[in-house]
Amino acid sequence: MTTEIISLGELLIDFVSVDVDRSLADSGGFAKAPGGAPANVAAGLAKLGRKAAFIGKVGRDPFGEYLTQVLKDAGIDVGGMSLDDEARTTLSFVANRSSGVRDCMFYRNPGADMRLAPEDLNEELFASAKAFHFGSISLGCEPVRSATLQAIEWAKKHGLLVSYDPNLRLSLWDGEEDAKREIREAFRHADVVKISEEEMEFVTGFRTFEESASYILGRGPRLVVITRGGDGCYYTDGRTSGSLNGHRMNVVETTGAGDAFVAGLLTKLLERRDRGGAFVLAADEETAEAVRFANAAGALATTKVGAIPAMPAYDEVLALLDEGAAR
Repeated sequence: MTTEIISLGELLIDFVSVDVDRSLADSGGFAKAPGGAPANVAAGLAKLGRKAAFIGKVGRDPFGEYLTQVLKDAGIDVGGMSLDDEARTTLSFVANRSSGVRDCMFYRNPGADMRLAPEDLNEELFASAKAFHFGSISLGCEPVRSATLQAIEWAKKHGLLVSYDPNLRLSLWDGEEDAKREIREAFRHADVVKISEEEMEFVTGFRTFEESASYILGRGPRLVVITRGGDGCYYTDGRTSGSLNGHRMNVVETTGAGDAFVAGLLTKLLERRDRGGAFVLAADEETAEAVRFANAAGALATTKVGAIPAMPAYDEVLALLDEGAAR
């Protein structure tokens, strides 16, 4: 299978509270769900019909074996995955909030994902791919930071579109200033950035969509999308901007919504490249359609528990868009 999109970063187990609006300590039980933002994106892409590969590291333990099989079953190329004999697979416990705001606690000291090293990577995977996606969690420590930067270097060398989602998790950083510095520095590597409304002020220092997006675009990316949860999203290339309303859904859990959004956006950007031979990132009408598709994919991901299990299929996204158009 020729890989179209490579995603690099954390792959873990989310234990999601079965109770709504109760703290982690007060929750009566947890449902096991595979997750990790970059892995979620790979799963979302595969579910939407794209050929995705994942690069990451899990422990040589039952959870690592389970996650590897989950990705295989999802149709994801796991040739770039490594098993760690010394560190265990990372776990996350998630409180289920009706507001959609997540309360997470990570067990990762260190987790296997933190130990992905440059020597674990294979440049050949990048030679035939079209796009590369990464997040900020893999920039928080060594050696995974160096592995991420090596992957970015190869992605640029081979002409891949580079997608970046800061996916802020402050508890995984040594301090706020470290997080700001590394997240901001990574903007210069990206062509497309997806950032949430909750993250943008901390990361950019600005409160408005326009100022935040301008700050990010000034550092190198060509397209910025700011997601707003149930309220939709804002997108801009610095010259043309637009916004979309959200979809009203029966929300069950929101863990993978942003990752489904990224998968939907990259899927449509790839479709356009397949037709035209190059990625077009201007905020024109076709890009607006790509964002609209991504917006619907993100909404659908909130209707099931867990992240990878909640990724929608292509036809499901089209059906939601048709339903919205019919209203």
